[in-house]
Amino acid sequence: MIPADDPRSIAAAVACLADGGIVALPTETVYGLGADATNGEAVARIFEAKGRPRFNPLIAHVSDLDMARRLAVFDPLALRLADRFWPGPLTLVLPALDGSPVHVLASAGLPTIALRMPRGVMGSIAAALGAPIAAPSANRSGRVSPTTASHVEASLGSAVDLVLDGGPASVGLESTIIKPLDGRLHLLRAGGLDPAEIEAATGLAVIRTPPGPAVEAPGQLVSHYAPSGSVRLEARHVDPGEALVTFAGRRIEGDEAAAEIHDLSPAGNLREAAARLFAVLAELDRPDIARIAVVAIPREGLGEAINDRLTRAAAPRGL
Repeated sequence: MIPADDPRSIAAAVACLADGGIVALPTETVYGLGADATNGEAVARIFEAKGRPRFNPLIAHVSDLDMARRLAVFDPLALRLADRFWPGPLTLVLPALDGSPVHVLASAGLPTIALRMPRGVMGSIAAALGAPIAAPSANRSGRVSPTTASHVEASLGSAVDLVLDGGPASVGLESTIIKPLDGRLHLLRAGGLDPAEIEAATGLAVIRTPPGPAVEAPGQLVSHYAPSGSVRLEARHVDPGEALVTFAGRRIEGDEAAAEIHDLSPAGNLREAAARLFAVLAELDRPDIARIAVVAIPREGLGEAINDRLTRAAAPRGL
């Protein structure tokens, strides 16, 4: 683990990626497990390290819009979104350009490609590498996403060639994924950018449609983001031995007997709750915590993304 703000660290990461290595990199959303998106063998190492299904596509992270436009077709609506929200926690799913250098494994063979311009060091590294960085969250597939470098090391250990430590992720949830198509905005994954902000910026409604049988974007698997213990949602009581995740100081029946209690935001702030969610789930991802009860979380704003992650964490495993 080396500090992300040291120029020598950036040089080391670029050299590692150029040599086909995989590097854990901080972003404002969560830590990503990065590889040169144009190198098929390097991308394959991501899937191997995570135990990730090959049909689950990866996001290609770019340094600037010029790099992005060498990879995908941008219509006027996509350009508006990129101009307003990049760099930031927004991923766009766009038609792949003919001859795009991104390896087919990163896009899972789809005719589209998921693109994001992150804040911080990953963009600088992509610029120095001269190539997009394919990077899912830096954790074992289906488990809790990492918001600190120590989470990465605990989950992946020696499977990663290099870990850059940029401190806790400020957003704490993966990016919001939007597919602009025929002048409409389709939400493929709720995330760290509130869809209401997108609607305000574009004057268009963000359309929420149930996902089809095929995976179009990361984060659409039914069971995902899960700690080792079972998760029970909208809890109104705590069973003996359960850990409790609460919000806004809420007390529920039996909480005095909880194994431990974590409040996502004592002040009832959904942005704080989003930033803390994966850190709390990581803290509870222990052999001695077999069951986790979670109180109802408001669904407006970033609460939509928080509830999406909790629903997937609570889903039957192996789906």
